[in-house]
Amino acid sequence: MAAVVEYDGTDFCGWQRQDEVRTVQQCVEEALSKVANEPVHVTVAGRTDTGVHAMAQVIHFDTAATRSEYSWVRGANRYLPPDAALLWAGPVADGFHARFSATGRHYHYVILNRPLRPTHLRNRVTWEYRLLDVARMQAAATRLIGKHDFTSFRAIECQAKSPVRELRALTVERHGELVHIRAYANAFLQHMVRNLAGVLSAIGAGEREPEWARDVLAARDRTQGGVTAPPDGLYLTDIEYPAEFTIPRFSRDAGLW
Repeated sequence: MAAVVEYDGTDFCGWQRQDEVRTVQQCVEEALSKVANEPVHVTVAGRTDTGVHAMAQVIHFDTAATRSEYSWVRGANRYLPPDAALLWAGPVADGFHARFSATGRHYHYVILNRPLRPTHLRNRVTWEYRLLDVARMQAAATRLIGKHDFTSFRAIECQAKSPVRELRALTVERHGELVHIRAYANAFLQHMVRNLAGVLSAIGAGEREPEWARDVLAARDRTQGGVTAPPDGLYLTDIEYPAEFTIPRFSRDAGLW
């Protein structure tokens, strides 16, 4: 079975189950176990950090329970808390793996760029009081696109075997007070999007020149990469799979903006 999960990461300590803290995995597994009337353990496409949101996270799980797609969704949502929901669930072809079958992932980072802090958007956006020059940020972003060693943009504790990733697109746009950073890659390293956002924000604020982004990349040294941007404005928006697996697409690209 596979499923697509949406959640607000504000009050979760990330995706991965941990002792004595509230996580998305824990809530999802408990809800699905009640529907299946047996223990259910899920595998996720990509673990998200504390405070990071997801609009279309993908999981898979094995179960002997026979339920309709409608029953999986409605049943799970009955037991899930208000800040998490199942959008879809259904059988999937043999060989499907939520993580390893994925061919692309999309993230959206939203910055509220104004002198005053947010109120109703708090925990939904990252606040930057300094005026950001989006043209400078985009000039820097183009220097990062391609297949590279992204050691400078991953967390020091990142456990990925290889730091090489293919960053297929990285765009920066302004819509009023909101600055949108969209990243698309075959896969991402731990904190990679937040570190990209941190470098681009420093350049947009005039601390560094656009060429610095390429220098950070070439250094292959996390200590040269500047500040890790906060998690609040980060959304996992879409995960791509080969058509043969028929996983529905729920990409909304943080469309509430």
